[in-house]
Amino acid sequence: MTAITGPGQGNKITSGYKYGQFQKFTPEQMQLFKQMFSNVGPESYLSRLAGGDEDIFKQIESPALQQFAGMQGNIASRFSQGGGGAGSMSARRSSGFQNTMNKATSDFAQQLQAQRQQLQQQAIMDLMGLSNKLLDQNPYEQFVKEKKKKETSGWSGLLGGGVGAVGGFLTGGPAGILPGASTGYKLSSGLF
Repeated sequence: MTAITGPGQGNKITSGYKYGQFQKFTPEQMQLFKQMFSNVGPESYLSRLAGGDEDIFKQIESPALQQFAGMQGNIASRFSQGGGGAGSMSARRSSGFQNTMNKATSDFAQQLQAQRQQLQQQAIMDLMGLSNKLLDQNPYEQFVKEKKKKETSGWSGLLGGGVGAVGGFLTGGPAGILPGASTGYKLSSGLF
């Protein structure tokens, strides 16, 4: 057994056979196939999201944080509407305001955490699915083919057969022609 080199590396083939392959994908399909692998690589958006990359989550959560800041402003405004000046400041220091803000902040944090977990789990599932689909593709067809055996030259076979036939006739008469021709071929194939 000999080892195959190249794309089929690690496989074993019997001596007397050779390995070959041809590309089944068009150049455009091959380019798309290679590009799809970048979507599952360690630096891809999907891989980073699946790994819980904090920078990715900050980008995703930025609009929600802005909305939450606006919501906090609305809560403060609601508590301040009771009157102007010193009354609005005392309303923001009240336990009602503090409780409302604490509850809103807690709810927001829980929602963000739940959203992160959902996004991360979905990214893991998407990454696995895409990876499996890519690995199921086979852009190359591989094969093993029997090596061609070297044949002896046609002239040496004819010459050897002729010499053997003549020698067979001389030693055995007409009955010695056929055995002599085959013996002559074998002998002459070693000479030429």
